[in-house]
Amino acid sequence: MKLQDRLDALRDDFENGRFPLVPTQAQLDTMRRATQSLIDSRQAENALEAGDIAPKFMLRDPDGSIVSSGALLARGPLVATFYRGIWCPYCNYDLQALEEVRPAIEAHGASLVAISPQTQANSRKSQRDNKLGFPILSDPGAAVADRFGLRFKLPEDLIEVYRQFGNDLAKTNDDSSGVLPMPARYVIGTDGVIAYAEVNPDYTRRPDPSELLPVLDRLRAGAPA
Repeated sequence: MKLQDRLDALRDDFENGRFPLVPTQAQLDTMRRATQSLIDSRQAENALEAGDIAPKFMLRDPDGSIVSSGALLARGPLVATFYRGIWCPYCNYDLQALEEVRPAIEAHGASLVAISPQTQANSRKSQRDNKLGFPILSDPGAAVADRFGLRFKLPEDLIEVYRQFGNDLAKTNDDSSGVLPMPARYVIGTDGVIAYAEVNPDYTRRPDPSELLPVLDRLRAGAPA
C-alpha cells in the first residue's frame, strides 16, 4: 500500500470516529482552518527547492551525539525529512514508510535523517516506537527548519486543540514558541546542492518514499537530478 493510501485511511478513521481519540466538530474545524490558512499563506513557495544550496547544520541525535551534515555529505548524498513530532500519527506513518526504503537509500550510498523540534527524549521514543534504523535529530526552536524556509507558528486555537488531545507542544519541544516545520523531504548531493525538494503545508499529504530512489540513481550516475 502506498503511503498516501495509508494516510487517507488514517484521516478517514480520525474524522469519522474510528480512532482512539474522537475529535469534536469544533476541533476538526479548527484543524482544517489552520491547515487551509497555511496553504493560503503560500509560505511553502518560499522554502528551499531543487538547485538551491542546502544550509549546513550540526544537530544532536537522541543519544546526544553531534551529527554534522558536512560529515554525512562527505560519505554520500543525504536524505533529510522534517518531522513534526511523536504526537503526529501522519508523521509517524511517514517515518515508517521511509524506514521501509532505508535499505535501498543506503544501498545508493546515501544517509537518511529526520529533523524535528521535539526533545531528544521524545526522539528516542519515536525511534523505538517506529522501529527506525535512522536517527531523529533535535532541532530546538526549529532553527534549521527556518533556514530551509519551513518554520511556521501555529495559531493559538490549534495549540489549544492539541493540548486537549493530550499533546502540550511546549513540553514536547521544551519550547513555548509554538513553532513547527512544514513536512518536507530533501535529497542533497555531495556538493551541497539540493537535488530534490518536496514541501507540503498540508501534513496529511505526503509523497511516496519510492520517489527518492530515481533521484539517488541520477546522483550516483552523475547526471543532473
